[in-house]
Amino acid sequence: MKFLILAIGKLKGGGHAESFAEYQKRLRGALEVREFDLRESNPVLLRKKESETLLNAVPEGAYVIACDAAGKPLSSRGFAEKLGRLRENGVKTAAFLIGGADGHTPGLLKKADFALSFGTMTWPHRLARVMLAEQLYRAEAIAAGCPYHRE
Repeated sequence: MKFLILAIGKLKGGGHAESFAEYQKRLRGALEVREFDLRESNPVLLRKKESETLLNAVPEGAYVIACDAAGKPLSSRGFAEKLGRLRENGVKTAAFLIGGADGHTPGLLKKADFALSFGTMTWPHRLARVMLAEQLYRAEAIAAGCPYHRE
């Protein structure tokens, strides 16, 4: 299965970009990221514009997972199992949507197939990208029975 991260904001050099690149390399081409840097002075319009941009970038037939604080938290094993079920059901692409500073609109959340939470703490959306990449790698390791994941 291919993993596609659609994210608002760009990772520019530094630790976050290096960490993300490391997990992207470990996933051997299964992880693609598309970044969008949008401008709008009105925060309500910006959030709407961000959500529309993310939804328009989702490839046809992809399973859409919105990363959102109001979503469902999963353990690493639970996340791996969810991805495994998607794979078994023939899903070719899982698209993960990471919004801007103010999150997703209710309309985007309604259109998503699943909403995933990284927990109740607030995380910068650029760091969320790295956390997601690590969990995707961990899920693949769990699925393959590799010792990377420890419980």
